[in-house]
Amino acid sequence: MEIAGLIDHTLLNPAATQAQIRRLCNEARTYGFAAVCVNPSHAELVSTELIGSEVATCVVIGFPLGATLTEVKVCEALCAVERGAREIDMVINIGALKDGRQDMVRQDIQAVVQAIRGRALVKAIIECCLLSDDEKVRATQAALDAGAAFVKTSTGLSTGGATLEDVRLLCRTVGERALVKASGGIRDYPSARALVDAGASRIGTSAGVHIVTQALGPLP
Repeated sequence: MEIAGLIDHTLLNPAATQAQIRRLCNEARTYGFAAVCVNPSHAELVSTELIGSEVATCVVIGFPLGATLTEVKVCEALCAVERGAREIDMVINIGALKDGRQDMVRQDIQAVVQAIRGRALVKAIIECCLLSDDEKVRATQAALDAGAAFVKTSTGLSTGGATLEDVRLLCRTVGERALVKASGGIRDYPSARALVDAGASRIGTSAGVHIVTQALGPLP
């Protein structure tokens, strides 16, 4: 079940119902996924459903654009943590990065990291599909300087998802200072396995059950 332990089982559809979220949590417990990743309004439900398991509650903030105010991201993160989130996936300020305001990008991430330090880890989503390679490196450096635990390739809702090239680039850039999460468009075991082999430590996907059953066959 090695691959299962690397998967953030994800449902970010705005129309997701409580029944769907409960099913997501049940699947995560059954297959031993790393986390269940949801929108903030589902944080309390997920953390309640996962009581007694080792599966973490992961909540996205500033999602999917990253263009909201830092204060709003901090408030979202704090509210999510108060409702049981132990991992926060935040979208960086992409426009600020493209403007060359790397300090603003760092400060945006750092404010969230500091607000929830010791209570939850932060994964910085840099949305690789919108960036040049140089911008990906600068975004990653800003995330590292801000204290993010992970750099994440994508929201999965923009113009592209995870690629092997991006994962390799991010892994080279973070070195031993952080980990890399690949997300966006990962729908089968060969794709997930290739991204892990390229250096990804987490896989964000809504196809976690398919990936695991494709790798190992269905559970009895």
